[in-house]
Amino acid sequence: MGPGPYQDGGSRKYLLSSLDASLDRLGLEYVDVFYHHRPDTDTPIEETMGALATAVNSGKALYVGVSNYSPEQTLAASEALAEYGIPLTIHQPRYNMFDRHIESGLLPVLDQVGAGSIVFSPLAQGLLTDRYMDGTIPTGSRAAEGRWLQPGPISDTYLQRVRALNEIAQNRGQSLAQLALTWVLRHPQVTSALVGASSVAQLENNFAALEGPTLTEAELAAIDALAVDGTSLR
Repeated sequence: MGPGPYQDGGSRKYLLSSLDASLDRLGLEYVDVFYHHRPDTDTPIEETMGALATAVNSGKALYVGVSNYSPEQTLAASEALAEYGIPLTIHQPRYNMFDRHIESGLLPVLDQVGAGSIVFSPLAQGLLTDRYMDGTIPTGSRAAEGRWLQPGPISDTYLQRVRALNEIAQNRGQSLAQLALTWVLRHPQVTSALVGASSVAQLENNFAALEGPTLTEAELAAIDALAVDGTSLR
């Protein structure tokens, strides 16, 4: 994106010009995956997917992905790409214990179209870590700086839920962040999870989630009682 017209949305002009600009900045001839990150209701999905297909056919991208698409939009995108003989390879939805919307229809659609998913915000911008568990907002955190999380008081509802989840994690020999990652990765449709970290120690803690035990039915039931939509957590 940049100044001037056609710098957002899903039009063919925007997508292909933005890809060229990105390749120029990166000093690359192609990208592995070219995503359309946000559905554009003002542009026919056939035009958007046609632009992504052009990127692949021109050798400027190897694979096609989408992000934040609903189940219906995902299916329509896959069907539009199929007209060019190009599969929808990956979907990037938001998913964590406090935001479970993809369980309401996207997961079976991913199976239907043969796409994987790389979920973002698996730790809910740090809410599913021990960072806010004492009820305060530490200096330098996303909430303190208003980066994705708005500064404000931590609610009692959030603290009750996150402390109960932390107890489940400790009983499994995991940190809360590790439990949160184990939980999102339990689905066969979830290929990977995008995590942000400010230190090597955080990355190592996150990676250790791969060594955790499989979640039991009892643990999943306990988490289900707590891992509800998080729109009113704070």
